[in-house]
Amino acid sequence: MSKQEKLGIVLFNLGGPETLEDVRPFLYNLFCDAEIIKLPWEGMRKPLAWFISTFRHRKSSGYYKKIGGGSPLRRITDSQGEALVKELSRRGIEARSYTAMRCWKPFTETAIDALEKDGINRVIALPLYPQFSISTTRSSFRYFIKVLNSRGGMRDIRRHYIPAWYDHPKYIEALVETIEIAYKNLPNQDLKATHLIFSAHSVPESYLKQGEPYLKHTQKTVELLLKKLGKDRPWTLSFQSKVGPVKWLEPLTDTVIRNLGKEGVKQILIVPVSFVSDHIETLYELDILYKQTADEAGITHFTRAPAFNTMPKFISALADIVEEKLVKVKAIKPSKV
Repeated sequence: MSKQEKLGIVLFNLGGPETLEDVRPFLYNLFCDAEIIKLPWEGMRKPLAWFISTFRHRKSSGYYKKIGGGSPLRRITDSQGEALVKELSRRGIEARSYTAMRCWKPFTETAIDALEKDGINRVIALPLYPQFSISTTRSSFRYFIKVLNSRGGMRDIRRHYIPAWYDHPKYIEALVETIEIAYKNLPNQDLKATHLIFSAHSVPESYLKQGEPYLKHTQKTVELLLKKLGKDRPWTLSFQSKVGPVKWLEPLTDTVIRNLGKEGVKQILIVPVSFVSDHIETLYELDILYKQTADEAGITHFTRAPAFNTMPKFISALADIVEEKLVKVKAIKPSKV
């Protein structure tokens, strides 16, 4: 890149309430997103979001109380950005990172304000969602484009979007590393004695009819993982975090756990394949709720592969993804290393 260019890397994620007081407005924002809830009439959206957030926030607040009173997602995402910038600098690529959350602070507008203030003229849009989904990456990108295009001089900024990276070799290697770490927590090291559950966030089945590639992306991630790990072990791909009455991707993770208990399985290692940071779905849903489900099912040993957070191999994977995009758009020359 030329000396006149200033590179900004925008990390996109959903966001999460940092305090119990944040839970209700966070839920309101979540259910106001047209990519998350499809309605026959847009006039219903805000009243429905108000209704859901009003009557659901007390229950959700109870979950956040159990993980310390709020989500650590913002802090972790900021730390991931700092680590990514440091790794890129080590490679001779100078950049700044910005966090853009879809449903809580710092919002997309805050990130764009900072881009403008810092004089950034080239942007890499990097979702912290390995697999593409309408409700995550598309929602974040569409809103980012909308806000950016409304900002006059920011409209012409060079932008490079990375829609998915579910099959990136170093991402797969990082997942393998987390699984190897988790295996050490189990008493029986025989691979066939442990059932692997690859748990991904579920999405409505209706998304697949719209060309949603999320399921195929997730299946490919698991396929590549098994090539690294070896297929000679029991495993299941399942889905979690279903919301509402419509049909979502199955089998659901809690159902899989109960069924494995009925089959006499005693050791489970659960691998979150669509989450790169600790937040409510890992710290409460997997670690507390599903651990309780496993206990009730008679499963004596239940452990989870750790989330990446700022794991060096994961940060290196993100740096590779950014560097490869810059090479592809001819912003930099390929590394000789």
